[in-house]
Amino acid sequence: MEYEDYVAALRRTGVIPVVKIENEKDALPLAEALRKGGINAAEITFRTAAAEKCIAAMTAAFPDMLVGAGTVLTAEQADKAKAAGAKFCVAPAFNEKVVQHCKEIGMPFTAGVSNAGDIERALDAGIDFVKFFPAEQAGGLPYIKALSAPYSSVRFMPTGGIGEDNFQEYLSFGKVVCCGGSWLAAEKLVKARKWEEITALCRRAVNKMLDFSIEHVGVNCESAETAAEGAAFFERAFSLAPDDRGASVFAGTAVEFMKSPYLGANGHIAIGTASLERAEYQLRMRGFEADESTRSARAVYLKDRVCGFAVHLLQK
Repeated sequence: MEYEDYVAALRRTGVIPVVKIENEKDALPLAEALRKGGINAAEITFRTAAAEKCIAAMTAAFPDMLVGAGTVLTAEQADKAKAAGAKFCVAPAFNEKVVQHCKEIGMPFTAGVSNAGDIERALDAGIDFVKFFPAEQAGGLPYIKALSAPYSSVRFMPTGGIGEDNFQEYLSFGKVVCCGGSWLAAEKLVKARKWEEITALCRRAVNKMLDFSIEHVGVNCESAETAAEGAAFFERAFSLAPDDRGASVFAGTAVEFMKSPYLGANGHIAIGTASLERAEYQLRMRGFEADESTRSARAVYLKDRVCGFAVHLLQK
């Protein structure tokens, strides 16, 4: 996997479960639980003797899954991870020997940093995507934002102290590619084989990350006059002020009257999301495709129709 493809894959995924597995027999049930919850990725830490075999089992069973190795502290561990099929390696700190070795073997590697000095060393080694660890203890998002001012080219994967209550705040900052977190598949849940609970945690995280909401409903009209009449009705009945935006007239922000028929027999339903990129990725996994002919910088229609309506996906 090319380095920028690796970073792009992490960005689409958004949250990466950081997992410690003691028993290799738990690898496949865990992978299935994560995937059912909408997270097709895992960082398996080299903190147990089973890590190598777990990575091998997951990558063999699910070749499309973004499986990597975490807590990679030595070149030997990087070699083992690569042989097992890992697509990337992550470390809690910066080790120049490991960085250079991973470059030599073609393994995407994310080194850990916690301050400006670490970032300087990473940049000197040609790395501009780093793990910020331990994130909360090292200063959290305010510190990442402060570091981003002088180091504007650096991208971050904060890990450590990240959980359901704060990961979305990190993702809202453009320099954050993804968040790593153990809460999605905590060690105690894996040991107890609470697969359904892990799936539920992943699903909640995905839903929170995407933050889907209905933004408005678009109604296809035969003419500009008909569209104006529709908006006028909503103004008289519900005091929703009309807003002529050229191709359509809005009644408040909830209803859009198209001046001529567009996609969908009846019109369209606009769905807002916190991340268009991550939403499209999740929708593809659910079997829905974007209509590329409709794409703009911050929106795209789906190919599917529902009850005569097109579905318009919008970046909030």
